[in-house]
Amino acid sequence: MTTLEAIAALIPTLAGRIRAGASASDVQEVIAGLGDAETIAACQEAVEIGRLTEQIQLLCAGQIARRSSRSAGHAGLAQSRGHRSAASLIQELAGTTKSEAARQVRVGEALLEDEVRDDSPAETGDATRSSEPPSSEPSSGDWREPLRTGLRSGTLTSAQFDAIRSGLGDPPEDAAAAWAQAAAQLIEEAPQRTVEELGASARAIRDLLDPEGTQARFNARYERRSFRTWFDHEGVRHASAVFDDEGGAFVDAVFASALRPRRGGPRFVDADENARAADLTADPRTNEQLSYDLLLDLIRAGALAEPEGVFGTRQAGLRLVQTVDRHGDSAPIAISEDGLTALPAAVAERRICEAGTVPVTVDGCGNPLDVGRESRLFTPRQRIGLAIRDGGCRWTGCDRPASYCEAHHIDEWARDNGRTDIDRGILLCRFHHMRLHHGGWRITRIGTDDFVLHDRGGERTTLRPRLPVRYAWGDVDPPPRRFHPAA
Repeated sequence: MTTLEAIAALIPTLAGRIRAGASASDVQEVIAGLGDAETIAACQEAVEIGRLTEQIQLLCAGQIARRSSRSAGHAGLAQSRGHRSAASLIQELAGTTKSEAARQVRVGEALLEDEVRDDSPAETGDATRSSEPPSSEPSSGDWREPLRTGLRSGTLTSAQFDAIRSGLGDPPEDAAAAWAQAAAQLIEEAPQRTVEELGASARAIRDLLDPEGTQARFNARYERRSFRTWFDHEGVRHASAVFDDEGGAFVDAVFASALRPRRGGPRFVDADENARAADLTADPRTNEQLSYDLLLDLIRAGALAEPEGVFGTRQAGLRLVQTVDRHGDSAPIAISEDGLTALPAAVAERRICEAGTVPVTVDGCGNPLDVGRESRLFTPRQRIGLAIRDGGCRWTGCDRPASYCEAHHIDEWARDNGRTDIDRGILLCRFHHMRLHHGGWRITRIGTDDFVLHDRGGERTTLRPRLPVRYAWGDVDPPPRRFHPAA
């Protein structure tokens, strides 16, 4: 049996349909003949098999890294085969990118962390291992064990593992229990979240749990800020920049405001903005060229720029969300409305002096109060409330920020006497908003519970807000355990 036949035999949907000696083109023909449901089923089954083979690949990558330590010198496994590092060897073996190979090494080494608890370098080659069987229970204070268990059980992919592990970082002294709780919470959320959102959420939780470390990390990134230009061999000037957290978020907000119509921004705007959006969409320049021209316009105009002339009817700016409890105590971090970047409270305090505040009263889950059925469209202040609560498009897996979203009435205005109340509205990007209306889907909500998406087949999906926004309201309770370490 060929390797291709053996793999196909492990996929229930394809079992019995692949003849002996089949080639890759034969398998392609079989898959082309599957129905939609069978194609999706076969893909899901293949993904599960891929996760299992990835487990082996990661463990091998971890062992290669262990046997290629700096202390091994030229006798190291990777070095003896002409490579500077384990990642370089993995890159050659897997034919993948340098960053992907480095991630496999990181995850592989993390999987082996429960085997080596001290900081001594691992032996290379065929070193003799201890005859003592490894303990099934994590060592005291080892907050990473739920992550390793999740990866081994298939609950987490390696990309999700790396996003959570890297995002949380190492806990301060005596905070391992809180880190373990945060890891468990993120593992529960992983099936409904993108890898990027898991990483951002892990960083937000880390900053909430360690406000002193937040300021230190912010200061360190601020010190790394830089801008430089240089000429290439043809005399063309290039530039590169390294942004600090606040500066990067501000630049993103500026360019997002200017290019929103080209990037799928909301359709429901006033007449002047609608005309400007049409002109921008028809502009023959690429987004990169438009960004360059905007940058030069901003530099030329400087402090004397007329916002409407550069940005249209909405002036660009960085909007931060910071919770303040009933006693007037502010949260240790603030979160940018677009991008959900966590920033120290000191940044929010400084920006309050520059731009003021818009107070929004919310409940313990971040739900703003009703504003009533005053108009057909949500008001700007109501949209601020929706942005605070939702954090962006609520459709599962979508990463569009709040400024790119449209406010959807879950109760139709005309047919259901729908109210323009915040608790009956939800942020959706243009693509998913149109898909909802034209695809026969609908969204329901009971009180202030989670929104529920109903597709045409009757399947229900809970639409949860972005994780950094949820955690801003203190929603970091430990979930029930779904798996236990193997005996």
